Amino acid sequence: MSSDNAAQDAGRGEGEGGDREPVWDVVVVGAGPAGASAAHAAASAGRRVLLLEKAELPRYKTCGGGIIGPSRDSLPPGFELPLRDRVHAVTFSLNGKLTRTRRSKRMLFGLINRPEFDAALVEAAKDAGAEVRTGVAVARVEQHGPAVPDRRTVAVVLAGGETVLARAVVGADGSAGRIGAHVGVKLAQVDLGLEAEIPVPPTVAEDWAGRVLIDWGPIPGSYGWVFPKGDTLTVGVISARGDGSGTKRYLEDFIARLGLAGFEPSISSGHLTRCRSDDSPLSRGRVIVCGDAAGLLEPWTREGISFALRSGRLAGEWAVRIGEAQDAVDARRQALNYAFAIKAGLGVEMGVGRRMLTFFERRPGLMHAALTGFRPAWHAFTRITRGQTTLAEIVRTHPVARRVLSTVDRP
Repeated sequence: MSSDNAAQDAGRGEGEGGDREPVWDVVVVGAGPAGASAAHAAASAGRRVLLLEKAELPRYKTCGGGIIGPSRDSLPPGFELPLRDRVHAVTFSLNGKLTRTRRSKRMLFGLINRPEFDAALVEAAKDAGAEVRTGVAVARVEQHGPAVPDRRTVAVVLAGGETVLARAVVGADGSAGRIGAHVGVKLAQVDLGLEAEIPVPPTVAEDWAGRVLIDWGPIPGSYGWVFPKGDTLTVGVISARGDGSGTKRYLEDFIARLGLAGFEPSISSGHLTRCRSDDSPLSRGRVIVCGDAAGLLEPWTREGISFALRSGRLAGEWAVRIGEAQDAVDARRQALNYAFAIKAGLGVEMGVGRRMLTFFERRPGLMHAALTGFRPAWHAFTRITRGQTTLAEIVRTHPVARRVLSTVDRP
């Protein structure tokens, strides 16, 4: 177990001479983008914050690593993105056919490696005053019982038996984590993503520099991607869970037809992405969840970094208010306010994303034709990736987009 002790004395607090366990204002579980953002927000408000992470940092995370406008706009002030490439072109294909490349003079989005990005976000949280402990697994959370000294306190019980006390807890420990289970997060969509990090020679890397590939796949709702990051290409596919062999076959065929089968991947990995149901809770008592732990991601593209950063920042801000609540009624009021903030923003985007996924599952060819041959669709794509608008806003304000999605609602 490693620990940064600079803020430890500040976290002590509730007994004379330190005769009681330290009580933190906010404990955040999970040091990915959501957790680091939550810790940064709470620490920036001057609160005593402890960030717990079961792995040692930096650690690998299966992820394409695309940083779109909403992600960039949600970063801590002064944060310098460790970009590996800047994307100005997108090649679209329909299961390897009808390939077309669209280009933009302005950058569409950036690409990062998650180990570097996550570690830098944690450093930003530390700079804001949060203490970070890595190599620490959480066994459970208790809001009642002998480990809890009073009704304003939550006990976070670690795998080794140690108990950490907090006025509020933020769960950001992933979609299969302990905190989401404690809150009772319910899921509406589970997808399987497979990915390979493929080192390539300079001649191949040059061909991909500044350009990504998006391939609409053979399984309904599936797609593949190639994201260049210097001398390595991140190649992956995603589809609904339930056809693991078909998803694996898609990735193998995808890599082969790209001419990359001869290169040995440095990492091959897989993960499940999970989207929450509309009625899934976001809190329980003084515990709230954000990011993957809350099932917050875009259902169509399964983009999760922007949802993690945005929900994490909101979670950190509302955890401060929950921690200050003097009784259960006030704590619940603040938690409900957090849920409202999430649903009014990210929840609306997820609702439109679900409808887009349904449309895409039925008509992938039409989606491909629109993005490659219909200029307004391409312009909408560029504005979304740059953070100038959202998919939900486009559907709300553009009659054509609204009519297209209305077909999803018909029996």
